[in-house]
Amino acid sequence: ANQIKKYIDHLGFDEFILFNDNDMFNGQYLKELLKPTLSVYYIRDYLICQDYFKRNGIRAERTLIEKSDLVVANSVFLKEYAEQYNSNSHFIGQGCDLSIFQRSINKNAEKQPKKVIGYTGVLSSMRLDHELLLNLCEKMPEYHFSFVGPMDKCFAASPLHNYENVTFHGLHPKEDMPKYIKTFDVCINPQVVNMLTKGNYPLKIDEYLAMGKPIVSTKTIAMKMFKEHVYLGENLEDYIRLIQLAIQENSPEKEKQRIEFAQSHTWEKSVGLLWKYINQVA
Repeated sequence: ANQIKKYIDHLGFDEFILFNDNDMFNGQYLKELLKPTLSVYYIRDYLICQDYFKRNGIRAERTLIEKSDLVVANSVFLKEYAEQYNSNSHFIGQGCDLSIFQRSINKNAEKQPKKVIGYTGVLSSMRLDHELLLNLCEKMPEYHFSFVGPMDKCFAASPLHNYENVTFHGLHPKEDMPKYIKTFDVCINPQVVNMLTKGNYPLKIDEYLAMGKPIVSTKTIAMKMFKEHVYLGENLEDYIRLIQLAIQENSPEKEKQRIEFAQSHTWEKSVGLLWKYINQVA
């Protein structure tokens, strides 16, 4: 608080808004110590389900939510969680920088001998359904599965490495993602449903949509807002059926609709909602 106060004085701020980005511990007493005009707590992850935060975070975050003047969240699930303790809690969506994906949508990808089902992102057993992927790759040998991203211990030791129709490309910078997504016929987001994932905003879905790709994803609370543009499934049978359906139904018109939907998730829109709720409180 003393460090923040030092720079508030240096900048000559008489009035200011305290914006706390999901820091329930360091931010616990900043409202009392800094005396802002308005205090805003922003939630973008359900951190208290993780072991590191669980012991003290359940109490600490609840207290911080209760005493904040305004709480905003990037998913409906997190908004409803905060609303239990502060009625002035609102969903403001998620801003996305999709510029590198938008620049790539018109570039033709090299044709593959098999239809490619792809995933980009961290391969973590805390977030992804490893068992579902094992069965999916085994049951669909006529498709090639492409995974781009770093792996945890579970995925590093996975039998998937022995499957002829599976390729792991490893860790690559974000700037490389469009060139891989271009090769995918269907993008997947095979999440395991738990407290960490069910309310988490899936930024990768916007990245897939920005390139017009058909998507099959696990049905979660956070995915409800994407239901008009993403095929949502709950089990292996759903994934097999929906991947086939996504390929059959794909069209230039559907690709256009997906791109337009992704482009509506801008930082301007998200921050605009933030200022709307700030002005209602101020």
